[in-house]
Amino acid sequence: MSYETARKVLQIEADAIRDLIPKVGESFGKAIELLFACTGRVVTTGMGKSGFIAQKLSATLSSTGTPSLFLHPAEAIHGDLGRIVKGDVVIAISYSGETEEIVALLPTLKRIGVPLVSLTGRTDSAIAMASEVHLDVSIREEACPLRLAPTASTTAALAMGDALAMVLTEKRGFTVEEFADLHPGGRLGRKLLRVEDMMHKGDDTPRVGPKTPLKDVLFEMTKKRLGMTTVTDEAGTLLGVISDGDLRRLMERFGASVLGLPAEQGMTRTPHTIASREIATRALDMMETNKITALVVIDAARRVEGVIHLHDLWKTEMV
Repeated sequence: MSYETARKVLQIEADAIRDLIPKVGESFGKAIELLFACTGRVVTTGMGKSGFIAQKLSATLSSTGTPSLFLHPAEAIHGDLGRIVKGDVVIAISYSGETEEIVALLPTLKRIGVPLVSLTGRTDSAIAMASEVHLDVSIREEACPLRLAPTASTTAALAMGDALAMVLTEKRGFTVEEFADLHPGGRLGRKLLRVEDMMHKGDDTPRVGPKTPLKDVLFEMTKKRLGMTTVTDEAGTLLGVISDGDLRRLMERFGASVLGLPAEQGMTRTPHTIASREIATRALDMMETNKITALVVIDAARRVEGVIHLHDLWKTEMV
Protein backbone atom coordinates (compact mmCIF):
# COMPACT_ATOMS: atom_id res chain seq x y z
CA MET A 1 0.00 0.00 0.00
CA SER A 2 1.39 3.40 -1.01
CA TYR A 3 0.52 5.99 1.61
CA GLU A 4 2.76 8.38 -0.29
CA THR A 5 0.47 8.22 -3.34
CA ALA A 6 -2.54 8.96 -1.18
CA ARG A 7 -0.80 11.92 0.43
CA LYS A 8 0.27 13.22 -2.97
CA VAL A 9 -3.32 13.01 -4.30
CA LEU A 10 -4.60 14.99 -1.34
CA GLN A 11 -1.84 17.57 -1.69
CA ILE A 12 -2.53 18.07 -5.41
CA GLU A 13 -6.27 18.45 -4.82
CA ALA A 14 -5.70 20.80 -1.89
CA ASP A 15 -3.42 22.92 -4.08
CA ALA A 16 -6.08 22.96 -6.80
CA ILE A 17 -8.58 24.50 -4.40
CA ARG A 18 -6.01 26.87 -2.92
CA ASP A 19 -5.18 28.15 -6.42
CA LEU A 20 -8.82 29.17 -6.90
CA ILE A 21 -8.73 31.77 -4.14
CA PRO A 22 -6.98 34.55 -6.12
CA LYS A 23 -9.33 33.85 -9.05
CA VAL A 24 -12.35 34.98 -7.07
CA GLY A 25 -12.78 38.51 -8.37
CA GLU A 26 -14.77 40.54 -10.88
CA SER A 27 -15.99 37.56 -12.93
CA PHE A 28 -17.14 35.77 -9.78
CA GLY A 29 -19.04 38.90 -8.74
CA LYS A 30 -20.74 39.10 -12.15
CA ALA A 31 -21.75 35.44 -11.88
CA ILE A 32 -23.32 36.07 -8.48
CA GLU A 33 -25.28 39.07 -9.74
CA LEU A 34 -26.51 37.10 -12.75
CA LEU A 35 -27.60 34.14 -10.62
CA PHE A 36 -29.16 36.35 -7.96
CA ALA A 37 -31.23 38.18 -10.58
CA CYS A 38 -32.45 34.92 -12.13
CA THR A 39 -36.26 34.89 -12.23
CA GLY A 40 -36.47 31.26 -13.32
CA ARG A 41 -34.27 28.36 -12.36
CA VAL A 42 -30.54 27.84 -12.43
CA VAL A 43 -29.98 24.95 -14.83
CA THR A 44 -26.68 23.12 -14.37
CA THR A 45 -25.18 20.84 -17.01
CA GLY A 46 -22.07 18.77 -17.61
CA MET A 47 -20.96 15.47 -19.15
CA GLY A 48 -19.29 12.55 -17.41
CA LYS A 49 -17.55 13.40 -14.14
CA SER A 50 -18.35 17.08 -14.67
CA GLY A 51 -21.99 16.06 -14.89
CA PHE A 52 -21.84 14.61 -11.39
CA ILE A 53 -20.35 17.87 -10.14
CA ALA A 54 -23.12 19.79 -11.91
CA GLN A 55 -25.74 17.57 -10.24
CA LYS A 56 -24.22 18.21 -6.85
CA LEU A 57 -24.17 21.96 -7.50
CA SER A 58 -27.83 21.90 -8.52
CA ALA A 59 -28.75 20.00 -5.35
CA THR A 60 -26.81 22.45 -3.18
CA LEU A 61 -28.44 25.46 -4.84
CA SER A 62 -31.92 23.99 -4.47
CA SER A 63 -31.44 23.27 -0.78
CA THR A 64 -30.13 26.74 0.00
CA GLY A 65 -32.73 28.99 -1.58
CA THR A 66 -31.94 28.98 -5.31
CA PRO A 67 -34.36 26.86 -7.41
CA SER A 68 -32.30 24.64 -9.68
CA LEU A 69 -32.36 21.53 -11.87
CA PHE A 70 -29.74 19.44 -13.62
CA LEU A 71 -30.01 18.93 -17.39
CA HIS A 72 -27.99 16.18 -19.03
CA PRO A 73 -26.50 17.74 -22.18
CA ALA A 74 -26.84 14.58 -24.26
CA GLU A 75 -30.53 14.35 -23.40
CA ALA A 76 -30.89 18.08 -23.98
CA ILE A 77 -29.93 17.84 -27.65
CA HIS A 78 -32.50 15.06 -28.06
CA GLY A 79 -35.51 17.01 -26.84
CA ASP A 80 -34.91 18.02 -23.24
CA LEU A 81 -33.84 21.52 -24.25
CA GLY A 82 -37.50 22.39 -23.75
CA ARG A 83 -36.80 22.38 -20.02
CA ILE A 84 -34.84 25.61 -20.43
CA VAL A 85 -36.97 28.74 -20.76
CA LYS A 86 -36.37 32.47 -20.83
CA GLY A 87 -35.66 33.67 -17.31
CA ASP A 88 -33.40 30.73 -16.52
CA VAL A 89 -29.61 30.87 -16.17
CA VAL A 90 -27.41 27.96 -17.25
CA ILE A 91 -24.21 26.91 -15.49
CA ALA A 92 -22.06 24.65 -17.67
CA ILE A 93 -19.13 22.68 -16.26
CA SER A 94 -16.52 21.39 -18.71
CA TYR A 95 -12.83 21.34 -17.93
CA SER A 96 -11.82 21.32 -21.60
CA GLY A 97 -14.46 23.86 -22.48
CA GLU A 98 -15.02 21.92 -25.69
CA THR A 99 -17.50 19.21 -24.61
CA GLU A 100 -19.42 18.52 -27.85
CA GLU A 101 -22.79 17.98 -26.24
CA ILE A 102 -22.58 21.33 -24.45
CA VAL A 103 -21.18 23.17 -27.47
CA ALA A 104 -24.23 21.92 -29.39
CA LEU A 105 -26.48 23.71 -26.90
CA LEU A 106 -24.86 27.12 -27.30
CA PRO A 107 -26.82 28.36 -30.38
CA THR A 108 -30.15 27.48 -28.76
CA LEU A 109 -29.20 29.22 -25.50
CA LYS A 110 -28.35 32.35 -27.50
CA ARG A 111 -31.63 32.13 -29.44
CA ILE A 112 -33.71 31.75 -26.29
CA GLY A 113 -31.77 34.53 -24.58
CA VAL A 114 -30.66 32.43 -21.61
CA PRO A 115 -27.35 33.64 -20.12
CA LEU A 116 -24.53 31.13 -19.63
CA VAL A 117 -22.08 30.93 -16.74
CA SER A 118 -19.26 28.47 -17.43
CA LEU A 119 -16.64 26.78 -15.27
CA THR A 120 -13.79 25.60 -17.48
CA GLY A 121 -10.03 25.17 -17.41
CA ARG A 122 -9.47 27.14 -20.64
CA THR A 123 -10.40 30.77 -21.13
CA ASP A 124 -10.05 30.44 -24.94
CA SER A 125 -12.40 27.46 -25.25
CA ALA A 126 -15.66 27.53 -27.20
CA ILE A 127 -17.82 27.30 -24.09
CA ALA A 128 -15.84 29.97 -22.21
CA MET A 129 -15.98 32.39 -25.12
CA ALA A 130 -19.74 31.88 -25.59
CA SER A 131 -20.44 32.61 -21.92
CA GLU A 132 -21.75 35.80 -20.38
CA VAL A 133 -19.50 34.98 -17.44
CA HIS A 134 -16.57 32.55 -17.38
CA LEU A 135 -14.97 31.27 -14.18
CA ASP A 136 -11.46 29.89 -14.48
CA VAL A 137 -11.11 26.56 -12.64
CA SER A 138 -7.85 25.51 -14.29
CA ILE A 139 -5.43 23.35 -12.33
CA ARG A 140 -1.71 22.64 -12.46
CA GLU A 141 -2.12 18.88 -12.75
CA GLU A 142 -4.55 16.04 -12.21
CA ALA A 143 -4.04 13.88 -9.12
CA CYS A 144 -4.41 10.70 -11.18
CA PRO A 145 -0.99 8.98 -11.54
CA LEU A 146 -1.82 8.39 -15.21
CA ARG A 147 -2.81 12.04 -15.64
CA LEU A 148 -6.03 10.82 -17.23
CA ALA A 149 -8.92 10.51 -14.74
CA PRO A 150 -10.55 13.82 -13.75
CA THR A 151 -9.55 14.29 -10.10
CA ALA A 152 -8.15 17.67 -9.14
CA SER A 153 -10.15 19.30 -11.96
CA THR A 154 -13.48 18.02 -10.63
CA THR A 155 -12.45 18.95 -7.09
CA ALA A 156 -11.75 22.51 -8.25
CA ALA A 157 -15.11 22.74 -10.05
CA LEU A 158 -16.89 21.35 -7.00
CA ALA A 159 -15.27 23.90 -4.71
CA MET A 160 -16.02 26.82 -7.03
CA GLY A 161 -19.64 25.67 -7.28
CA ASP A 162 -19.88 25.55 -3.51
CA ALA A 163 -18.45 29.05 -3.31
CA LEU A 164 -21.13 30.31 -5.72
CA ALA A 165 -23.90 28.58 -3.80
CA MET A 166 -22.78 29.83 -0.39
CA VAL A 167 -22.36 33.45 -1.51
CA LEU A 168 -25.83 33.28 -3.07
CA THR A 169 -27.22 31.87 0.18
CA GLU A 170 -25.72 34.75 2.12
CA LYS A 171 -26.86 37.34 -0.44
CA ARG A 172 -30.44 36.05 -0.30
CA GLY A 173 -30.46 36.23 3.49
CA PHE A 174 -31.43 32.56 3.53
CA THR A 175 -32.16 31.56 7.12
CA VAL A 176 -31.82 28.44 9.24
CA GLU A 177 -35.61 28.35 9.42
CA GLU A 178 -35.90 28.30 5.62
CA PHE A 179 -33.23 25.61 5.44
CA ALA A 180 -35.25 23.54 7.91
CA ASP A 181 -38.35 23.80 5.72
CA LEU A 182 -36.40 22.19 2.87
CA HIS A 183 -34.87 19.39 4.98
CA PRO A 184 -37.69 17.59 6.83
CA GLY A 185 -36.21 14.10 6.64
CA GLY A 186 -33.38 12.05 8.13
CA ARG A 187 -30.95 12.95 10.90
CA LEU A 188 -30.49 16.45 9.49
CA GLY A 189 -34.24 16.91 9.43
CA ARG A 190 -34.48 15.90 13.07
CA LYS A 191 -31.89 18.50 13.98
CA LEU A 192 -33.91 21.12 12.13
CA LEU A 193 -37.33 20.34 13.59
CA ARG A 194 -39.22 23.33 14.90
CA VAL A 195 -40.46 23.75 18.44
CA GLU A 196 -44.06 23.48 17.21
CA ASP A 197 -43.30 20.01 15.84
CA MET A 198 -42.26 18.70 19.25
CA MET A 199 -44.09 20.70 21.92
CA HIS A 200 -46.92 19.51 24.16
CA LYS A 201 -50.01 21.50 23.28
CA GLY A 202 -53.75 21.67 23.86
CA ASP A 203 -54.89 19.52 26.78
CA ASP A 204 -51.36 18.18 27.21
CA THR A 205 -50.13 21.61 28.31
CA PRO A 206 -50.08 22.02 32.11
CA ARG A 207 -52.04 25.13 33.12
CA VAL A 208 -53.28 26.63 36.36
CA GLY A 209 -54.69 30.01 37.31
CA PRO A 210 -52.97 32.50 39.62
CA LYS A 211 -55.40 31.70 42.46
CA THR A 212 -55.09 27.91 42.15
CA PRO A 213 -53.90 26.44 45.50
CA LEU A 214 -50.44 24.94 45.32
CA LYS A 215 -51.82 21.53 46.28
CA ASP A 216 -53.88 21.57 43.07
CA VAL A 217 -50.85 22.86 41.21
CA LEU A 218 -49.07 19.70 42.37
CA PHE A 219 -51.91 17.55 41.00
CA GLU A 220 -51.72 19.31 37.61
CA MET A 221 -47.96 18.82 37.42
CA THR A 222 -48.30 15.14 38.35
CA LYS A 223 -51.06 14.64 35.77
CA LYS A 224 -49.20 16.27 32.88
CA ARG A 225 -45.84 14.73 33.85
CA LEU A 226 -43.62 17.58 32.66
CA GLY A 227 -42.24 18.56 36.05
CA MET A 228 -43.78 22.04 35.80
CA THR A 229 -46.89 23.99 34.98
CA THR A 230 -47.69 27.32 33.43
CA VAL A 231 -49.68 29.93 35.32
CA THR A 232 -52.03 31.86 33.03
CA ASP A 233 -54.87 34.34 33.24
CA GLU A 234 -58.31 33.68 31.73
CA ALA A 235 -57.11 34.80 28.29
CA GLY A 236 -54.27 32.27 28.38
CA THR A 237 -51.58 34.91 28.85
CA LEU A 238 -48.48 33.64 30.63
CA LEU A 239 -48.10 35.02 34.15
CA GLY A 240 -45.44 32.66 35.42
CA VAL A 241 -44.20 29.11 35.84
CA ILE A 242 -44.00 26.72 38.78
CA SER A 243 -41.62 23.75 38.65
CA ASP A 244 -41.45 20.74 40.92
CA GLY A 245 -38.17 22.21 42.15
CA ASP A 246 -39.96 25.43 43.13
CA LEU A 247 -42.53 23.46 45.15
CA ARG A 248 -39.89 21.32 46.81
CA ARG A 249 -37.89 24.37 47.90
CA LEU A 250 -41.01 26.07 49.27
CA MET A 251 -41.96 23.00 51.28
CA GLU A 252 -38.42 22.61 52.62
CA ARG A 253 -38.49 26.21 53.75
CA PHE A 254 -42.05 26.60 55.05
CA GLY A 255 -43.45 23.08 55.38
CA ALA A 256 -46.64 21.56 54.03
CA SER A 257 -48.66 24.65 54.89
CA VAL A 258 -47.52 26.27 51.65
CA LEU A 259 -49.79 23.92 49.72
CA GLY A 260 -52.71 26.16 50.64
CA LEU A 261 -51.12 29.25 49.12
CA PRO A 262 -52.19 30.45 45.64
CA ALA A 263 -50.00 29.73 42.62
CA GLU A 264 -49.14 33.38 42.14
CA GLN A 265 -47.19 33.36 45.41
CA GLY A 266 -44.98 30.46 44.38
CA MET A 267 -44.44 31.07 40.68
CA THR A 268 -41.45 32.40 38.80
CA ARG A 269 -42.75 35.56 37.14
CA THR A 270 -40.11 35.84 34.41
CA PRO A 271 -39.74 32.31 33.03
CA HIS A 272 -37.72 31.44 29.96
CA THR A 273 -39.89 31.23 26.85
CA ILE A 274 -39.57 30.43 23.17
CA ALA A 275 -41.63 30.90 20.00
CA SER A 276 -43.19 27.93 18.24
CA ARG A 277 -41.41 28.60 14.92
CA GLU A 278 -37.94 28.51 16.47
CA ILE A 279 -35.66 25.62 15.59
CA ALA A 280 -35.82 22.97 18.31
CA THR A 281 -32.04 23.01 18.75
CA ARG A 282 -32.43 26.62 19.90
CA ALA A 283 -34.70 25.33 22.67
CA LEU A 284 -32.02 22.80 23.61
CA ASP A 285 -29.38 25.54 23.79
CA MET A 286 -31.61 27.63 26.07
CA MET A 287 -32.30 24.70 28.38
CA GLU A 288 -28.63 23.80 28.67
CA THR A 289 -27.55 27.42 29.19
CA ASN A 290 -30.16 28.07 31.88
CA LYS A 291 -30.01 24.57 33.42
CA ILE A 292 -33.74 23.94 33.03
CA THR A 293 -35.70 21.04 31.56
CA ALA A 294 -38.68 22.80 29.96
CA LEU A 295 -39.58 25.97 28.08
CA VAL A 296 -42.96 27.63 27.72
CA VAL A 297 -43.96 28.24 24.10
CA ILE A 298 -45.75 31.56 23.64
CA ASP A 299 -47.09 33.68 20.78
CA ALA A 300 -46.44 37.38 20.15
CA ALA A 301 -49.10 38.34 22.72
CA ARG A 302 -47.49 36.04 25.35
CA ARG A 303 -50.38 33.58 25.17
CA VAL A 304 -49.29 30.05 26.03
CA GLU A 305 -49.22 27.72 23.02
CA GLY A 306 -47.51 24.76 24.66
CA VAL A 307 -44.46 23.44 26.48
CA ILE A 308 -41.34 21.77 25.08
CA HIS A 309 -39.42 19.43 27.39
CA LEU A 310 -35.88 18.15 27.32
CA HIS A 311 -37.21 14.59 27.09
CA ASP A 312 -38.87 15.48 23.77
CA LEU A 313 -35.44 16.35 22.38
CA TRP A 314 -33.96 13.12 23.70
CA LYS A 315 -36.60 11.12 21.82
CA THR A 316 -35.43 12.60 18.52
CA GLU A 317 -31.75 11.95 19.32
CA MET A 318 -31.03 15.68 19.42
CA VAL A 319 -29.20 15.43 22.73
